[in-house]
Amino acid sequence: MQKLVSFLSDESGASAAEYALILAIIGAGVGVAVFSLGSAITTKVKGATNCINAKASTSATACTG
Repeated sequence: MQKLVSFLSDESGASAAEYALILAIIGAGVGVAVFSLGSAITTKVKGATNCINAKASTSATACTG
């Protein structure tokens, strides 16, 4: 009975579970941010590529977008 009481009152594993929960929340946040920003970054890189290609083929001095 004493071992059961000491097992139930032991809180050393609680901190590990809390750290795991914090890491899971942070990981989910990073995943959402990457997913949300992915298309915006792709759009900007494609725009820059098109601008560079347009400047290489013509004598345009300004590129918008």
